[in-house]
Amino acid sequence: MKIAFEFHRGGAEQRALNPLENPTISTGSPTEDLLAFFGLLGNDPKLPHVTIDTALEVPSNWCAVNFLSRMMASLPLHLFKKAGDTAQRVDGDLQMLLNEAPNPEWTSQGWREYMWSQVFTGGRGASWIERQGNKVLAIWPMDPDHTSVRRRNGRKFYRFDNKEYPAADVIDVTFLLKRNQLDVYSPIYKNKRAIALMLAMIDYASSFFASGGTPPLSLEGPLPQGPDAFKRAQADIQRAIDLAKQSGSPFFGMPPGHKLNPIGIDPQKGQAIEARQFQISESSRIWGLPPVFLHDLAHGTFNNTEQQDLQLVKHVVTHWAGKFEQELNLKLFGQRSRARHVEHNVDGVQRGDFKSRVEGIARAIQTAQMTPNEARKLENREPMPDGDTLYIQGATVPLGTQPLLKTPTNSGDSNADAGDKTES
Repeated sequence: MKIAFEFHRGGAEQRALNPLENPTISTGSPTEDLLAFFGLLGNDPKLPHVTIDTALEVPSNWCAVNFLSRMMASLPLHLFKKAGDTAQRVDGDLQMLLNEAPNPEWTSQGWREYMWSQVFTGGRGASWIERQGNKVLAIWPMDPDHTSVRRRNGRKFYRFDNKEYPAADVIDVTFLLKRNQLDVYSPIYKNKRAIALMLAMIDYASSFFASGGTPPLSLEGPLPQGPDAFKRAQADIQRAIDLAKQSGSPFFGMPPGHKLNPIGIDPQKGQAIEARQFQISESSRIWGLPPVFLHDLAHGTFNNTEQQDLQLVKHVVTHWAGKFEQELNLKLFGQRSRARHVEHNVDGVQRGDFKSRVEGIARAIQTAQMTPNEARKLENREPMPDGDTLYIQGATVPLGTQPLLKTPTNSGDSNADAGDKTES
């Protein structure tokens, strides 16, 4: 993307181009649409034009964006305060903003789902922080298409709804930054040719089946003379084809010496089904998702599906959760603040697997890694009176105590008595 420079009293300003500054561009068009308007994206005219809306018409793309957005938004987000060498989970207004309602109009789930959907489509999800002094009052999402990012005197600013916010007051999660550190790479526009091919295949399949599975045909043989006679012959042949379809007849008559030849490639020979299957793999690569989460079990087994579940947490969830956590910690608490931090509870991903979750909690309790009350808190259950003690596996006794092995004191006497009775 080109960089525009504006000169002010304080020096040059570097800013990202925004389509809103051109009145001829629709306000709903992303920045890349502006470049496409001037022909700078090099779109192939033979392929469909790609926008975020058209890209989401591909089922695998729609599934990838929806799955990632809903999954990241559903992870519990907790606030911790440092106490000595440990961190304790705390409650309060900020915890409520992050995990329940960031402002009077949005739930935390809705806010984060909206933000992540912008990240996984246009490449940027931003929210501005409303403060009163040092206190955070609310967090408001920003529409990326109505937001321009600029750098002035070495500082980054965000302009949204005719207001300007410093970078310290804007939570900015990006898919991947460009070299100028202002603009972002969109996963959709960066892969527009692959997505355009997906759309072209869908358009072809739609037109093919809309015509009853009949490809375009050419008429071979002596043709009538004159445009009117040719149109009548064409109408007669089309009528014969339509009547054959309606009656279920496998054939229809042709004038003597004439022959219909299909134009184009048979979908089976063109591997249309295989190509549609390959679309799922392409979407999986674009968003870094294991194919099973795009409902592709063509090569799925019990073992590799379970491994893809682990891959999701290790290589997808952990990456995006860490990126969001660091952005929140920087913008909410400042560069040098270490007293408090925000952290996702990735264990929430396992809520669907009750057996694995219970077994994991039980193992944590039996190995003195977690108290029973800490485990109960994960399940939103009330603490028990004696549930704050660590236990160790074995006899499952409180840590720091040893079981006493009691031996009967009269065992010897009993044997002696038994012996005496035998001798007698």
